[in-house]
Amino acid sequence: MNINPVINYFVNQGVPLITVILLLMFPIIATMIAFLRQVVGIKAFGIYTPSIIIFAFFATGIKYGVALFVSVILVGMAVRFILKRFRMLYLPRIAITLSTVALAMLLMLALGGSLQRTGLAAVSIFPLLIMITLVEKFIATQIEKGNKTAFYLALETLIISIAGYYLLKWDFLIKFVVAYPWAILLTIPINIALGKWTGLRISEYLRFREVFKKM
Repeated sequence: MNINPVINYFVNQGVPLITVILLLMFPIIATMIAFLRQVVGIKAFGIYTPSIIIFAFFATGIKYGVALFVSVILVGMAVRFILKRFRMLYLPRIAITLSTVALAMLLMLALGGSLQRTGLAAVSIFPLLIMITLVEKFIATQIEKGNKTAFYLALETLIISIAGYYLLKWDFLIKFVVAYPWAILLTIPINIALGKWTGLRISEYLRFREVFKKM
């Protein structure tokens, strides 16, 4: 792999190469999410939430990552439904929900181990914590905007996270960034252009296609 001298400098200072690569890839991931939201029209839970889920997927692998994502959402929904009848304040309710989700994930890891799914049983704590934080975002959206909106935002977050995972695992892009790290600066003018985007999103073209046919 052709490594730029700047990258070598960071590595020689003791920074792991994988950490350097992931930090350099972050602006590209964030720009991809901004593009998908601004131009394509996929909403998701902001930019930061899908970004960190992408890195969680990188740590767990896409198969276990998606399984954990779906499980966290389902358990969070079930616990909120059960607690709804107790009319509790928001913070204690979230605390109980997060605790229940954490225990459910622990059971999943144990189940993975018993089924010889060592990749699932050996998932490190940080991707799991990232997944658990998703629950609070999901429930807050449920309360503010309703179940349907929260479900669609979770689904769109999952779609963006899967796309970002494959971008993050793209060997050609990784080698390019390692060889030419300055190239990530190109994300700045791209985001400036996205920030000035005033056209319709692709999703809006699809949504109003019948109207456009009559024009």
